[in-house]
Amino acid sequence: MGIDKDIQQSHFRNDYQKAAINLIFSAGWLQEKIRNFLEPFDLTPQQFNILRILRGHQCPLSTLQIRDRMLDKMSDTSRMVDRLIKKGFVEKKTCPSDKRLVDVTISEKGLQLLEEIDRQEDAMDKFMGNLNLADAGSLSNLLDKMRE
Repeated sequence: MGIDKDIQQSHFRNDYQKAAINLIFSAGWLQEKIRNFLEPFDLTPQQFNILRILRGHQCPLSTLQIRDRMLDKMSDTSRMVDRLIKKGFVEKKTCPSDKRLVDVTISEKGLQLLEEIDRQEDAMDKFMGNLNLADAGSLSNLLDKMRE
């Protein structure tokens, strides 16, 4: 199905408008797929993003540093970190060099959860299953080019 059928619109001002609408629609579609995938793990996509950020850094990060690396810049990072603490997936300590900041690290339980999710990464890759690897690479390059 094409975007014109998906949103029941047959006329676009030009291909730039069509591409922008398709991108917005497709992003929402992909976000919903990811949300559904993470639901059994009791994680939101933003919480999953925080856990992946923390796993990728061996040193503690402040909530500001986490927010800078997040895919969704509008997220309330402090609130999400607090929810992850309640679930036991991250730990928070006062920064020794600046008492106004807190250092956040991923816990062993958080690492175990990511390992469990990683074992199912093929399921997430299938969201892009209609694309071959070359198509996926081209799409990624085109999106990078758009943001230059």
